[in-house]
Amino acid sequence: MGLALGELVEGQPVALEDLALKRLGVDSFNVIYQFVSSIRGADGTPLTDSKGNVTSHLTGLLYRTTNLIDKGIRPVFVFDGVSSEMKAKTIQKRREIRARAIAAHEQALKEGDLAKARELGSRALKVTPEMVADAKKLVSLMGLPVVEAPSEGEAQVAFMAGRGDLDGVVSQDWDSLLFGAPLLYRNLTVSGRRKVPGRNIYVEVSPERVVLEDVLAQLRIDRRKLIWLGMLIGTDFNEKFPKVGPKTALKLVQENDSFESIISKTGFMPEFDFHSVEELFLKPTVSSEYSVQVGLPDPEGLMRFLCTEHDFSQERVKGVILKLQNRLSEKGNQSSLRKWF
Repeated sequence: MGLALGELVEGQPVALEDLALKRLGVDSFNVIYQFVSSIRGADGTPLTDSKGNVTSHLTGLLYRTTNLIDKGIRPVFVFDGVSSEMKAKTIQKRREIRARAIAAHEQALKEGDLAKARELGSRALKVTPEMVADAKKLVSLMGLPVVEAPSEGEAQVAFMAGRGDLDGVVSQDWDSLLFGAPLLYRNLTVSGRRKVPGRNIYVEVSPERVVLEDVLAQLRIDRRKLIWLGMLIGTDFNEKFPKVGPKTALKLVQENDSFESIISKTGFMPEFDFHSVEELFLKPTVSSEYSVQVGLPDPEGLMRFLCTEHDFSQERVKGVILKLQNRLSEKGNQSSLRKWF
């Protein structure tokens, strides 16, 4: 998922405590995907309730979002609307990859190879409409804003941050920068050691901040050329140019003043309409009708939804509710949450 800019851009370390009272827009689909990918059993399958419903994303949203709120952060969850038609090929490709992964995962389970099954499990996962609906319900019950984007969630959250209604974007992907997000925060919902995909090594993951203005200055390009760079190495809306890695792509955009010139230099004629991809990033479909107002959490609703419907531990959920109430109150009393926000 997303754009591979990590080889060219380094984020600045940031402590969660330094983000207190900041209103951060969450690229919700990306975060849900990360939770389902990382919160899994030993055999690689996601957590489920007694009815077989996936609950990995609910676990991540409940506990890790509460941790952010406990640090004083104000999350605003932005969800995807109708995807651009240009994303169709990417979606189809992901379906094919997932179908192969599901078959390989089932074979690994039959052979009793749990290590291989767990590795394949992350490729076989799917975020369903039902999972997204449950995620919206949970964050709403927690009293947090839910914003429905007309199209791409990343575009909507970048737009809101650009208007100053948000203090930054929370996502693991870099695409928000192409949509113009002034500030991107990565690794806020993941922590600790993570396995590098395809390699048997682990790296320490900690929160970081990426400033669009600094990225452009560091790479010595403008935002339009950043979009060109994205098109060369591949975005959700187009396939990458063959034999062009991030460093080669950067050199090409630095040395050329039109994408036509870049095409001429590479000798590769893309099948996608690069003008349309560029326009999508520069002028995406977004809405100016939204609210970032935080409301009151619903303890009874949370207990019913999580414990009765999805088999969460009553004691753990009560502990989360108590933490939320204590964090959002004055002097430990359950005073108006709205005052804090």
